[in-house]
This record gives sequence, C-alpha cells and structure tokens, in this order.
Amino acid sequence: MKYFVNESCIGCGLCESVCPEVFQMTNEGVAVAIEGEVPVDAQDTAAQAQSGCPVNAIENDD
Repeated sequence: MKYFVNESCIGCGLCESVCPEVFQMTNEGVAVAIEGEVPVDAQDTAAQAQSGCPVNAIENDD
C-alpha cells in the first residue's frame, strides 16, 4: 500500500509524529509520504496517521 498527502495539508505535523517511517515535513511546511510501498511494520501507524489527520489530507491507494 502507498500513501499520499494531498493539497489540503495544513502542516500540523501529526502524521510525522505518529508515523515518521512514512511521513515527513518539507521545508515548505507541509507533509509528504514516502514514494514506495509502506513497510509492513509501519502499516498500522500509517493508518492511524491517516485517520487522525484533521483535514483528511492523507490518502492511500487501497
């Protein structure tokens, strides 16, 4: 599974704090997801980051 951060991101940093293996903050102050498949051991926390996003900016290819 892959995750994507859309243009709704407000840069709150929640996703990076929950799942730094998948999400990182850019110099522009918004989040991005890794380009490849989410590692198996990070899938649960990536899903938690998606469900916790206050502006629903995280999508996946599921």
